[in-house]
Amino acid sequence: MPSPDSCAAPDSSADAFAATALIGESFVGDGVNAAHTNVVIGRGGGPVETAWATALATPSAGHVPFLTVVRPSVPVRPATLFVTKAAARGELHERATWGSAQAGLAQGVLDAVTEGLIPAEKADELLIIAAVWVNPGVDDLDVSFRNQRAAAYGAVRAAVTGAPSVADVLDAAKQGPANPFYTPSAEVLAQ
Repeated sequence: MPSPDSCAAPDSSADAFAATALIGESFVGDGVNAAHTNVVIGRGGGPVETAWATALATPSAGHVPFLTVVRPSVPVRPATLFVTKAAARGELHERATWGSAQAGLAQGVLDAVTEGLIPAEKADELLIIAAVWVNPGVDDLDVSFRNQRAAAYGAVRAAVTGAPSVADVLDAAKQGPANPFYTPSAEVLAQ
């Protein structure tokens, strides 16, 4: 994982950290074992808690949010809700979703706490909602774990540091939009 020196230090004063919702995103890897994670971090008693509890209490077909655990009966801190972006299909995809991706999410959040991105003394006051993409074609649980760990850490880091900045987004926009699933041609962009 990146060293804490490689990103801006969060303001860890009592009331400043996550006083409003923090939002981050990260995409790591390629192919069927890539991980894409979006996070919202906020304090209990606020709008993130309402969203967290509502998501947990209102599952939909194929999308059952669940509490992320380090080990059975040991939820990660901050309490992290795993929200699947893809309904589990088949044994390996299920093992990746509830196994390797969950473990990677837990470890990525713990890495962020260990390195001080999330102040350890605030971990019990915070909640994280993580929307996680696990490709139904996943074929390597170890790569899935490593990618999800890095994506979780990256999404938390982005949320805490406010990355990317508007200037970074505008600079990236000069090249045109692109993602792992589609990149418009120059001709399409010019239309």
